[in-house]
Amino acid sequence: MAGKSSRDSGYGYGDCGGDGNGDQIFCAIDFFYFLPEGCIAAIISFTSPRDACRLASVSKIFKSAADSDQVWERFLPSDYRDVLRNSDGGLALLNSLSKRQLYLHLSEHQLLDQSGTKSFSLERLSGKKCYTISAEELGITWGDTPRYWIWRTAPESRFQEVAELVTVCWLEIRGKIHTRSLSPDTNYAAYFVFKMSEEAYGFYSPAEVAVKTAGGKTETRTVYLVPQEGQNQRYQIVPRRIGVFNRRHMTGMQPTMQREGDLKLPKQRADGWLEVEMGEFWTQRDEDEEVEMWVREIKAGNWKGGLIVEGIEVRPKPVNIQ
Repeated sequence: MAGKSSRDSGYGYGDCGGDGNGDQIFCAIDFFYFLPEGCIAAIISFTSPRDACRLASVSKIFKSAADSDQVWERFLPSDYRDVLRNSDGGLALLNSLSKRQLYLHLSEHQLLDQSGTKSFSLERLSGKKCYTISAEELGITWGDTPRYWIWRTAPESRFQEVAELVTVCWLEIRGKIHTRSLSPDTNYAAYFVFKMSEEAYGFYSPAEVAVKTAGGKTETRTVYLVPQEGQNQRYQIVPRRIGVFNRRHMTGMQPTMQREGDLKLPKQRADGWLEVEMGEFWTQRDEDEEVEMWVREIKAGNWKGGLIVEGIEVRPKPVNIQ
């Protein structure tokens, strides 16, 4: 009786196809079972977080390797320890969670820095860094004048305070970030994060948003800050502190918004805020550039109010991952 072949034994070979002459093709998946777990983990660490989660369901040895600190340490940003040390509660996370748990936590929660004016998280699929710059860190024209802006707490905000517009005719908000704090070789986009109060008025004219890099390249876009469903809203109560001359131009129904095809509308976020994309920029490895971002509406000259500012979020542009 012929001895049992390696194909029949299930070790090393499988029914993976052949060359038509009976030759057997070595199965890659079977080959992995001969490797130490550390080698498997090293190989998985060169894939992606999504691939690691998929491979964890293949077998027990794959799950053990795919869930290991060796794998998820590589998926975390290279400076994640410094980021956590400078964050509120970051050290506790660092000392209590596995690297996989830490990665998942940072992809699901915003971590505030020690000043409480910036938040940090990870993009879930790629592990790229995301930051939100709070309204307190932004340069808001007349933002320190209670006649025009007020600062208050908001239960839906991740920050201590948000900025609420009382009334201005010159709206200008600026922010900046250094690319060294972001993930290298990544296409990023900046998003203005805000809400409109029930008493909001005067936002029938488009606003200008822009992103400018230190190299001088400026990307400017025209957007509306009012969602589609709010474009026919009427003016609310006119603030009493505005003079009679200006009051005359605000009463009655606001003009119909002219929506052009190339103008962008804000989108509703899962956290209840609105966002509108301001522009894109690329982070070059081993280079540090200052990126400026702004939103302004200064051309129409009409008074406006009711804008609630959360901040500016900077995160990687989505990529199609199969």
